Amino acid sequence: MSARPVDVLVAGGGGFIGGHLVGDLLSQGLSVRSVDVKPVSEWYQAHEAAENVQADLSLLDDALAQTDGAREVYMLAADMGGMGFIENNKALCMLTVLTSTHMLQAAQKAGVERYFYSSSACVYAADKQTDTHITALKEADAYPAMPEDGYGWEKLFTERMCRHFLEDFGLETRVARYHNVYGPHGTWTGGREKAPAAVCRKIATAVITGNHDIDIWGDGEQTRSFMYIDDCVRGSQMILRGDSPVPVNLGSDELVSINQLYSIVEEIAGIKCTRNYQLDAPQGVRGRNSDNTQILETYGWAPSTSLADGMAKTYAWVYDEVKRSLG
Repeated sequence: MSARPVDVLVAGGGGFIGGHLVGDLLSQGLSVRSVDVKPVSEWYQAHEAAENVQADLSLLDDALAQTDGAREVYMLAADMGGMGFIENNKALCMLTVLTSTHMLQAAQKAGVERYFYSSSACVYAADKQTDTHITALKEADAYPAMPEDGYGWEKLFTERMCRHFLEDFGLETRVARYHNVYGPHGTWTGGREKAPAAVCRKIATAVITGNHDIDIWGDGEQTRSFMYIDDCVRGSQMILRGDSPVPVNLGSDELVSINQLYSIVEEIAGIKCTRNYQLDAPQGVRGRNSDNTQILETYGWAPSTSLADGMAKTYAWVYDEVKRSLG
């Protein structure tokens, strides 16, 4: 028995990016099947207007069942988190290749019209990210390959699979390399949170408790760029519907150090904290930034949300979550 036809399948719809994407697609009047391995009660956002399904897409039978009837697919499902999780769970990150492989097979069999894969800046060669004053990473910098161990290798391998499913089977694949997506309704505690949410949590806790001592992983001089969730959602749909099958950066080129990120949130919160640097904590590459030349030339696209504005929205949401958790 075939599944009912839907405009879009969002794999990983119970996750942070997936929840925002499903909401935006529904607002356009599209029918959406949102699938995640977690129980629906544990999703970051579960939209009543969507068909919400708990299924394990690493299993080929589940991937086939959920992809059946879908016209387009956004493949966001992955076992991942912030740097603390990625560096300490390399095998789990690599096992996502089962989901990646089975979803491509299912999409081919189902005759999906368009297939979007969310790759990552972690595919970029480590020897190009050793300086805090990083030269922004161009798409060509992924080769010769030396990506982030574990997570980055799985992402780069799946990019190649997408390319070959297009070449060999005619599946219209599109690939975006996400650069540090952040915003409300995501992981903010527990070990899988990324830097923007972690910073907001620490500053919010300092405001609420009055204890202004905070711990920072590394020396705080490592540099990154961060993309607000609204820009990610809009950019992903633009790339899916575009004509270029070549992997493209989807991120902000507004480079900041982690220390600067803390200062931005301190200003938002109206406090100053005492910073304790944990030099033996996971901190990833020394510097990473997105070169947006290709996406600007191909799509005329640039992110519209500044880091200060995006962090203000994120902090307000995380503050309420922290206050609720502290009673």
